[in-house]
Amino acid sequence: MTEIKLTIGYDEYEDGQKMETLIAELAEKPEAAQLSSLIIGSWGGAYEDSSESIVAELVRQKDRFPALRSLFVGDMDYEECEVSWIMQSNLNPLFAAFPELRSLTIKGSTDLALGEVRHAKLEELIIICGGLGKSVLASIAAAELPALKKLELYIGVDNYGFDGGIEDVMSVAKPGLFPNLTYLGLKDSEIQDEIAVAIAQSDILDNLETLDLSDGTLSDEGAEALLASEKIRRLPQLDLHYHFMSEAMTRRVATELPNADVSDRQETEKYDGEEYRYPALTE
Repeated sequence: MTEIKLTIGYDEYEDGQKMETLIAELAEKPEAAQLSSLIIGSWGGAYEDSSESIVAELVRQKDRFPALRSLFVGDMDYEECEVSWIMQSNLNPLFAAFPELRSLTIKGSTDLALGEVRHAKLEELIIICGGLGKSVLASIAAAELPALKKLELYIGVDNYGFDGGIEDVMSVAKPGLFPNLTYLGLKDSEIQDEIAVAIAQSDILDNLETLDLSDGTLSDEGAEALLASEKIRRLPQLDLHYHFMSEAMTRRVATELPNADVSDRQETEKYDGEEYRYPALTE
C-alpha cells in the first residue's frame, strides 16, 4: 500500500502555496499510478478557503490515480485548524470520479454537502466534525452504498453545525439501508441518550459487529436502555468510551455487558443549579 499525505503550513500558505498545485505535481510523478491512499491535510487557509478547488483538482486528475482506494479530505489537528473552522464543500463529484474507492474520510462539516450519493464499492464512510448538518444526514439516508461495511458519524452539537433531531440521526440507521454494514458509529453527540434509546431495540443491531456510541453525553438514562436490550447483549462489540455514566452504572454496564468499552468516564459539570455535559469533539 502506497500512502501519501499532502499538507501546507501557514507560512507556505501565506507565500501562495496551493493544495491543488501539490495535487497536480503529485499526479505527474511515477508513483501516482500506484498510489492507494491519499491524505489531504491542512491546505493552510482551511478556515477561509473551502475544499472546492481541491475537489475539482482531484476530479481533474482522477485518471492519474487509478489505484486510489482510500481518500481523506481534511486531516488536520486543532493547532492547524479547529475542526469547526474547516471549510468543506460539495464532495459529491468524488464518488463518480473514483469508482474503485473503498474508504472516504472527511474532517470538518462547515458547508459540507454530499448530494446524491451513489457508489458500488465504497466500504467505509467516516465524517469527523463538531456538528453534522441534517442535509448531510439526509444524503446518507438516501445513499446507494451496497458495499458499505463501516459508517462512522460524529453527530456533534448545535453550536457547531448539528441542526437536526433524533429522527435525522436515526434515518441513517434504517435496517436494510446498508445490507453489508457491520460497524455503525453514531457518536460524539449531545443527544447520545436519545440515540441509545432509539437504537437499543433496532433490528439493525442483528447484523452489526460493532456499535459505537462513544465520545458523547451518554448518561445512566441511555445506559438503562442499552442494558434492557437483548440485541445489545448479543453484540460482539459496544463502544461507550468517553461517557457520563455514574460510577455505579459504569460498574453495572461493565459487569452485565462484557462486550462494552466503558473507559474514560467524565464528570458532569454543575453551575448555578444546571448540569452540563459536552461531547469529546465540538469546536
